[in-house]
Amino acid sequence: MKFEGAELLIIFSSLIILMVLIMMVLIYVGFLRKKSEMILQEQEKELKFAQELALSQIEMREQTLRYVGQELHDDIGQKLSVAKLLNNKLSSQLQLSEREFLKEINDLLGECISDIRNLSKTFISHHIEHIGLIESIEREVRRIKKLDFITVNYIHNVKEINIDPKHSLILFRIIQECVNNVLKHSRSKKLDIVLDDCIKTLEIRIIDQGIGIPKNSGEDGSGLRNITNRAQVINADFTIDSVKDQGTEVKIVYPKI
Repeated sequence: MKFEGAELLIIFSSLIILMVLIMMVLIYVGFLRKKSEMILQEQEKELKFAQELALSQIEMREQTLRYVGQELHDDIGQKLSVAKLLNNKLSSQLQLSEREFLKEINDLLGECISDIRNLSKTFISHHIEHIGLIESIEREVRRIKKLDFITVNYIHNVKEINIDPKHSLILFRIIQECVNNVLKHSRSKKLDIVLDDCIKTLEIRIIDQGIGIPKNSGEDGSGLRNITNRAQVINADFTIDSVKDQGTEVKIVYPKI
């Protein structure tokens, strides 16, 4: 079968057009792939920047808390200790019947010194990183129980959690913020703090039996934003389930792997 010159030209032209179309499609696909990669890289940069910004904000708060904790321990704690010594000295110079009143003052000063030292330890970040998450929460629970304001149950299935100390600190601050919200707003008489150490995750639940969070409440502004930012920095999931007049459950799921 022989092709005439015109037919060959048509076939040749068709092949060229087909090749051009294929090249255009390949170029367009490559362009789309490159654009997708650039968008993904830009999103990763924005996410990294957001995490670094949140981390720097957290560090600034930690520095403030560290300063407050150090001042409580070194300044106010020391002054109360001196007051207790002076009180003891004065007590030795009084009659036996007059010492009972000073003993009550002395006991009160001792309690104040102990409370301030415990409170300062919850503010100083390197102390929390050193003793770990489990014991840090235990100390916070003991401090709350001493207020005799709410019944606190602390339930966990592990003695020690092997995670990044800085992540332990961030998780502790999240728990601390949630507990403070319960104390300030929930009107609950019971608080449960539950830690479930799984193979791949650490699940933390903070449960109260209070009034719940009103849907139109403005209280979820800076407080919940702070918690959300902290959770995002360590790639933890943070959820709230609240029912009016039945209570609120906060859940934090931290990926260990």
